[in-house]
Amino acid sequence: MSRIGKQIIPIPEKVKVELKNNTILVKGPKGEDKFQFHSDMQVVVNEDNIEVKRPSESKKHKSLHGLTRSIINNMIHGVVNGYEKTLQLIGVGYSVELRGNGTHLFFTIGYSHQILIDSPVGVSFKVGKGNIITVMGINKQKVGEVAAKVRSLRPPEPYKGKGIKYIDEIIHKKAGKIAKTTGVG
Repeated sequence: MSRIGKQIIPIPEKVKVELKNNTILVKGPKGEDKFQFHSDMQVVVNEDNIEVKRPSESKKHKSLHGLTRSIINNMIHGVVNGYEKTLQLIGVGYSVELRGNGTHLFFTIGYSHQILIDSPVGVSFKVGKGNIITVMGINKQKVGEVAAKVRSLRPPEPYKGKGIKYIDEIIHKKAGKIAKTTGVG
């Protein structure tokens, strides 16, 4: 039995879960999310919990079992608490501007033009002091994808640390050419 898949998912009081065919719809205070799971998996919705079952002990079913349970658990967490990723823009002259009610980011990051990022449905942005960018939403996968897309615009470089990095990311800086040639000659 899958260690993750066999765990029962509790349903909080504020959350409403509907199951139709192979689609599960989760509604909560922050919004609603929908997921179509594999037809081999069996999802049982009780009054206060959800249980995911698999038909056999094959490798495919074992992996689908844990995956389905994790996605449904993330959906419930998302509609109750939401997800967010925080990034930081580092560099002289680098700036970010928020437009369109938190749906558009305009970056000035050393290119000859500004770069525009539009948020997909269900994802919003917030810009704080010190060029701190927060990506928020109820879907964990979408939030992670948008944050990775923002970071990929200008990944942090290892010499000065300039670029866009996750707030908790550690950049290991390299020594420049001058620091390397300190040998006695």
